[in-house]
Amino acid sequence: MKPYSLVLRGTLAAIALAAAGGIGAARAADTYAQTRYPIVLVHGMSGFDAIGPVNYFYGIPDTLRASGAVVFTPAVSAFNSNEQRGEQLLATLRQLKAAYGYDKFNLIGHSQGGTTSRYVAAVAPELVASVTTVGTPHQGSKVADAVAGLAGASGSTGWAAAIASALGQAISWLSGNPNLPQNALGTLGSLNTAGAQSFNASFPQGAPTSPCGQGPEVANGIRYYSVGGTAAVTNLLDVTDGFLGLSSTVFLGEANDGLVSRCSSHWGLVLRDDYPWNHLDEVNQAFGLRGWFTPDPLQFYRSQANRLKLLGL
Repeated sequence: MKPYSLVLRGTLAAIALAAAGGIGAARAADTYAQTRYPIVLVHGMSGFDAIGPVNYFYGIPDTLRASGAVVFTPAVSAFNSNEQRGEQLLATLRQLKAAYGYDKFNLIGHSQGGTTSRYVAAVAPELVASVTTVGTPHQGSKVADAVAGLAGASGSTGWAAAIASALGQAISWLSGNPNLPQNALGTLGSLNTAGAQSFNASFPQGAPTSPCGQGPEVANGIRYYSVGGTAAVTNLLDVTDGFLGLSSTVFLGEANDGLVSRCSSHWGLVLRDDYPWNHLDEVNQAFGLRGWFTPDPLQFYRSQANRLKLLGL
């Protein structure tokens, strides 16, 4: 065989090996978030699964699926108590188990979605492998306290609750779930400090063992994780930042994401409590706008899925 033929064959072989290696790497990347149990993303107050092409967890389901995860985004009431929302989520999980045979689920809840997930983990631990809470007011929110106090002092509690409940009904209708019940006072009673303390007394699994500390990573056979943000105004192009900047003032200088304080976000093993995100950045809203050079929320969800995968969950 002529020398140039040997060179050509060697070059082609090298290209083939490189291509095979690239395919292998792509396949490995495609399983980065491939957890043993499905991931269930649980929305917070005033949330929804999807309205048209817009997911509450903006871009997150597709990102996880592209990395091998099975993902569900159930809808629960936009406004209701932790317990009522939890019962709705529990019913959905049982339906998924009956339809597809899944034994357990990895719950990732944002804001009130975190306490909703904790309720399910407490009452049906056999269905839950892990609970990850993102920007959840486990100790209550001072914003909810302020709203309750202002409404009570002005005598506007009734009509304000009616307006909020109507808003929740509209959100659920737009997302294709018109039959979900709405109860704004139930939400307020779950998210204020007194309501959170009562809920924690009934469902303490994963609770911090010291003020602003962290709790056990494993409780009742379920792994608990939490993260939180500490920025309110992060992108001037985001119209929601104005509201979060205003609401953050009730914390009187305490680190917060606009609705939830850093310490209140703690539950189970605290992965990080100072992401430079506000409450909506935590779910990649609005439309992915966030501060320049800040961590990508999509990558957080991928890395958390990978953590669960490596734990065999």
